[in-house]
Amino acid sequence: MIKLYRKRDRKIVILFLATIFLFLYLIVNPIFNYNNKSNNIFVDENKLFADVKGLSNINPPRNYFNLSSLNETADYIYSEFEKTECEELNIQKFEVNKNEYKNIICSFGVENPERLIVGAHYDVFGNTQGADDNASGVAGILELARIFGRERPELKYRIDFVAYTLEEPPFFRTDSMGSAKHAQYLKENSFNVKGVIILEMIGIFSEKEGSQEYPTPLLKIFYPSKGNFIAVVGKFGQQKIVKKVKRHIIENSNIEARSINAPTFIPGIDFSDHLNYWHQGFDAVMITDTSFYRNFNYHTTNDTIEKMDFKKMKEVVKGIYSVVIDF
Repeated sequence: MIKLYRKRDRKIVILFLATIFLFLYLIVNPIFNYNNKSNNIFVDENKLFADVKGLSNINPPRNYFNLSSLNETADYIYSEFEKTECEELNIQKFEVNKNEYKNIICSFGVENPERLIVGAHYDVFGNTQGADDNASGVAGILELARIFGRERPELKYRIDFVAYTLEEPPFFRTDSMGSAKHAQYLKENSFNVKGVIILEMIGIFSEKEGSQEYPTPLLKIFYPSKGNFIAVVGKFGQQKIVKKVKRHIIENSNIEARSINAPTFIPGIDFSDHLNYWHQGFDAVMITDTSFYRNFNYHTTNDTIEKMDFKKMKEVVKGIYSVVIDF
């Protein structure tokens, strides 16, 4: 009888461990085999720096209260997009609390019915410069648009580079977010959206042990303690798109990429514009340096340009370019 109980207990333990392993496998979404394709596309590190510096120096800070600064930011983005000679350049205007706000949209391959959205928000929290949050993401989409303007790759789908406003509090998680307005527009017009890629903070990296934190200690077992990687974030059920994005970054750049597919109740999983596309039923992922789990100056006046690593940021943009042209 004792042997039967022990045998049954062993089966329970094995089943429990197998369930945990499967659960963690679906979260971590590992890639075991990949080929480094040595993507040689030119990404201008100086342009990335200039964009972040230009946006960070806008004063007063580009928050929802300072409409003149948000308009100055929108004008800067529009001007840089215009230089790419993209096929369409649009301003999506919307009203919140009787004030007018703007999303800026730069499009390539407009003849194609399917479209891929690549976006980043340009507003900041409070009186911060927001170098990493999120001038880095905006600099990323501006440089991607420049590459498309220069290379003119043959496209099988339309690509919309979108710069949003009103991502930050007090509008975060409300229908007033710029990305919520854009996602609603796509849904109402029944556009065929292939996917959405959101760039949310892509400029902070560290080789220091303990520089990377996580929402739960369990994740420390499976992820590095050094904040030297870029993360691809999705929810459960999005393993395929997350793995595809991660593989492209790994194979086409010199930056380590990690990914996570997790429930949205884990803090950080839905902390950006991608959540609004989820709400409308679109596949969307966030590419990020993990925000406050690494950037300990998040939402403070110390989120400044000198703390950023533009060499690694350049590699992130290089990897994302490969994602965008072969999504």
